[in-house]
Order: sequence, then structure tokens, then C-alpha cells
Amino acid sequence: MIIKNKAKALISIILSSAMILSMAGCKKAPEQAPATPPTEAKTEAPVSSSSEEEVEEVDPNALEPGMMRSYLSGLPVEEKIGNRRPVAIMLNNLEAAQPMSGVSYADVVYEYVVEGAITRLMGLFENYDDLDKIGSVRSCREYFVYTALEFDAIYMHFGQAAYALSLLEEDYVHNLNGLGEAGDTCFYRTTDRKAPHNVYTSAKGIEAGIKKLGYREDHYEGYKGKFKFCDLDKEVTNEDGVPITHMEPKYRINKPWFEYNEETKKYDRYQYDGPHIDGLTGEQLSYDNVIFQYNFWTQLDEKDYLAFDCHSGGSFQYFTHGKMVMGTWQREINEDNYNMSAIRYYDKDGNELVINNGKTFVCVIQNTDVENVVLE
Repeated sequence: MIIKNKAKALISIILSSAMILSMAGCKKAPEQAPATPPTEAKTEAPVSSSSEEEVEEVDPNALEPGMMRSYLSGLPVEEKIGNRRPVAIMLNNLEAAQPMSGVSYADVVYEYVVEGAITRLMGLFENYDDLDKIGSVRSCREYFVYTALEFDAIYMHFGQAAYALSLLEEDYVHNLNGLGEAGDTCFYRTTDRKAPHNVYTSAKGIEAGIKKLGYREDHYEGYKGKFKFCDLDKEVTNEDGVPITHMEPKYRINKPWFEYNEETKKYDRYQYDGPHIDGLTGEQLSYDNVIFQYNFWTQLDEKDYLAFDCHSGGSFQYFTHGKMVMGTWQREINEDNYNMSAIRYYDKDGNELVINNGKTFVCVIQNTDVENVVLE
């Protein structure tokens, strides 16, 4: 990892310990203290003759009726949107498919390497009601399915690698496949690009596909989301973190990077030697939170198909407000279905990471590439 000298020793130590921890396997996440102490029994106090009124504490997360906090962004949304299962859409990230459409409407985006060192994105959308063009859409890889399950998402793809077939056939994996029963319902092709770069979906197609296959439309009872967001009246500043304003995950084909924007307090995304643009809005992608997550991996065959270990744990770096902190990730133990449990992030003291409300971009990086990552 190429970093500032003053940060190099600290990061090396934390990354080493994180990798040792991850090799120990998946462990149950540390118990967290209750958000508020238990209410104690109160004795009746005498009525004061003072004319001063007691100041009532205001809940910083109190919302208007019909509103709730989004599981994807932590921000206030209508209950019908927040309770809705998101869709996790596979997005074509080849240069010939740029600019992609609708990606800026995803509250969470994941990027993984696939065969040939190219990357593919998966956007998680909860409010897609007004979108008539999202894509272009590409095929499935198994590790993206495991990530979509963390969000209780309906997974959307156009075809799949053979290695993903058995997972896609599991009854708990709700997917809309362009080569499956609902393909013509969910997806359409445009004439402005050649196949396979011209497959798109829309709000109308998503809703029709979900209804056609009879999938559950709202989150299951007890769903609690993946991320731990700060209170609405607060910000996470990574005050004790390492100043980092330029990050490169070192993917070899699209060569993306992030730059911290002092004015917006967000990270602007770049790739293919320029700004990463959403074709629907014409605007550059930017994020409140960026996470570099390091996973163990293996090459499956001579065609360079890959597998990522999404269960055993590893290390991560979290970037917000121009600073970085580090820690370890572990997958929760869900007694009902381990594959539907979420990965949680923990700081160096073992506390669950609290992140800022807003949009998040997660780069999943091969753990063997850690030394190539650039942080400045």
C-alpha cells in the first residue's frame, strides 16, 4: 500500500492484526451496549413551587408521521420506501458501456473484480420509482449474491456464471434474471449500443417482475439493516483518523480513484482517466462514505473466474471527511440462515463502526493487492 510515511507504520500494524483475526474464521459479533440505559423506577417527587419549566429532551432522530430512516442511507424516507426491499442491480462497468444510467440513484454501490481484471458494479436502489432507464445490466457472479443477501435485496442480473447457478436456485435467493422467466418483463434492449451493452431495466419492469414471480415486497420482520448510522443531528469526522484525501483501489482496467472534495465534504469518483458520470443526470458520482474491504479470494479455473470469501472476515479502511480509520469485518451469525446475515465493521477497539448518513461506495479488494493500494 502506497501511503504517507507518517501513516504507514500505523496502517501496517492494524492491517496485519486484522488479517490474523480474519484467518481465525467467522466469529460472533461483539455484544454492543444498549443505545440507552434501562429505565429505573422513579419515586414521586414533591411538586416544586418554582415557576421554571422543565426542559424536555428532544430525540435527534424523531421524524414526522409516515417517515423512517433508510436502511441504505440512514436519511429520512417515506415508510413505503424504507420498508421496501431494495433491488441489487448488476451494472456493466466496461468502458464501452459508459456512461451508465441511473447509478447515482443507488444509495449503496459495490465494486468487485471479475474475470480478466475488469470490475463490475452492483447498485442497491430503494427509491427507483421515477427511473425508466437503469443499466446497462450484466450477468451474475456468486459473490455479488452473497452481498445482496446482506441487504435483504431482490437481485437483478442478465445471465450468470456457471459457478453461481446452485446459489441462485436456493429458495431464499429472490432474483430477476434476464434469461429467466421474468426476463422479457423486467428488461429491454436499446438500439444505441451493441449487445451485450444495451440491456436496461426500469421501475415499471422491476415492479412487474417482482409481482410476476410473487416475491416478498417488504423487508422481513426483524430486519435491522447492515450499516450503523450516526444520529441525524451529528456527523462522523474520523477525528483521530489518518488524513487521506486521494484513494486508489488499484483495479487494473478501469483504474478508478476517489478525491475528497472540501466544498461538498464528499468523495468524487473517477475512472477511465476522467470523472465517473451518470448518463441520466450528466453529473459525477460522489459519496459520503467510502469503504475499502479486503477479502480472501481464489481463481477458480483457467478462464480466470474468481471466488471471494464473503464469510471468514478480514480488514477494512473507512474514509469520511478526508480522514481514514481502520478495523476488521466479520459476518454475523444468523441461526436461521447464515448466508442472509450481514457483514459488520468493527474499529480497532472492537466497537461497531458508526458511519455518516448518506451514500456509500464499497470497493471489495483482493487481500493480496493490499500493498498496491494508494492512499495519499
